[in-house]
Order: sequence, then structure tokens, then C-alpha cells
Amino acid sequence: LGIMGCFAIFQTVDFSTIFACASAFVWEPSFIFFKMKIHALTAICVLLFIGAVGKSAQIGLHTWLPDAMEGPTPVSALIHAATMVTAGVFMMARCSPLFEYAPKALIVITFVGAMTSFFAATTGILQNDLKRVIAYSTCSQLGYMVFACGISNYSVSVFHLMNHALFKALLFLSAGSVIHAMSDEQDMRKMGGLASLLPFTYAMMLIGSMSLIGFPFLTGFYSKDVILELAYTKYTISGNLAFWLGSLSVFLTSYYSFRLLFLTFLAPTNAFKRDIERCHDAPTLMAIPLILLAFGSLFVGYLA
Repeated sequence: LGIMGCFAIFQTVDFSTIFACASAFVWEPSFIFFKMKIHALTAICVLLFIGAVGKSAQIGLHTWLPDAMEGPTPVSALIHAATMVTAGVFMMARCSPLFEYAPKALIVITFVGAMTSFFAATTGILQNDLKRVIAYSTCSQLGYMVFACGISNYSVSVFHLMNHALFKALLFLSAGSVIHAMSDEQDMRKMGGLASLLPFTYAMMLIGSMSLIGFPFLTGFYSKDVILELAYTKYTISGNLAFWLGSLSVFLTSYYSFRLLFLTFLAPTNAFKRDIERCHDAPTLMAIPLILLAFGSLFVGYLA
């Protein structure tokens, strides 16, 4: 519908033409919907954003993301860290010249992104499945990217998208290493005491979790901190809402990340004896991508 609206107004769907002509349609024309006049650019941007809501698992259309965790872990890492779910955020960044002419749409985007980051972080606290906790953290981080677009900081949003791809892929693949070692067990309540049995995987999971939290001087810190700082300096109601909900989400993210590490690696073991006896650390073929992603999670934010 958003693309059809673009074609109805601009008679084309070419990016460069739409962006060049957008300023001429700031006030007129309007769509007539049930005898109501609706600002055309605002309607187009909201419709495009609703598509991004489903694609990037924002609040209301987020339920498919944790359920998609049934897939193999490398596929989960690819889809949920770097490719599919981030397409909606990239679309908004790509269409940023159009969105800038629809300030009401940006307010909606900011509100939805901030609510998603807070809601997903709150839900992640209550999960017991290792991969579902990481899935809800993906949903929460996508909320950060969306409300960064809503406060007109598209470059920072894409920067966080890139950083997130690194540490979230590291977390998913580290989780896969744990699940493989535990004979396909995913319930964190049936793990515990794995830090001594899987020291390499524990180190990788620790690096990924600290970067997710936004620990100073790790990759996640450089983009996450800037998003919150820019929201604080926006001096609007939507900016202040995004800042406070984003700040609360930081504390919740820290909580569920520590809970994941504690229940999986540090708590007294609740695993079956046969699983403990078969437990083994990541083989070389699994360790190489973890090392590369850990390097990215440590240094890419600083280098970028």
C-alpha cells in the first residue's frame, strides 16, 4: 500500500525521483479516506513503517521472531542477527529523505521503537529457553534501531545494525555450542556449572553478552550510547520517552544477560548426569567463527 501510494503521488517508484519531488508535496495533495483528508506523505510513510514493523518484529507483530527459533542455530544467527529482521530498519534508513517530510510519522516510529525495546526486554527476563532469551534481545535491539530512525538519526541506526550483527551472531553461535554440548538441551534451568566444562564457549558468551549490554569500550557501547544520548538531546516528548524507555531497557538487558550467564554457566548444575559426561567444548570448526565474531564484538565499534 505504501508503494502504491508513492506511485499514485509521484507516478514512479524510483528512489531518486521520489526524493527529488518530495518537497513539492509537503502540504498537498491529500488522500481522501471516508471523507477525511489525510496528508499523503504521512500516510505513505506510516504504511511503509507498518511493513517494517512486521519485518523487524516490532511490538504487535513481534511474536513470529521467538517462534522462529526452532530452526538450526547457524540459520538463526544469520536470519536474526544480520539479514532478515534488519531489512525493515534498512528500508527506513534508505527512505530517510521521504520520512523527513512526515514528522507525524516519525513520532509514531519513535513511540513504537521505544515501546518495543522496553517490552521485549521485559519479556526476555521471563524466558527459560536459551535461544528465546537471545531472540527477545534481538527484538529489543531492533527497537533501539527503529527509534533512532524516529529521531532522525539514520546513520547511527545503521551503525547499531552493523554492530548488533556481530555480537548477536556471536551469542547465537555460542548458544548453539552450548546446546550441542548438552545433547540438544535448550532449557537453562536444566544446565548450570558449565563454565568449568566449556571455558571457551563461556568466554565467547561473556564477550557477546557484555557487548549486548553496552559495556564501555566494547562494540555495542559505541552505538547504543550514542542512540540514547541523541534521544536525550532531542528535547521533544517523543525523544524524552525514547530516552527513558531505552535507559530502562539497558538495565533490563543487563539483568537478563546476567541471568542467562548465571543459569547456564555459574549456577549449581541441574543437568542430567549423562549430559555432563558427554559435555565437550566447541571443536575447531565451531571455534573459528566464534573467535572472528568475538574480535568484531570487541574492536569493530572502536575502529568504526
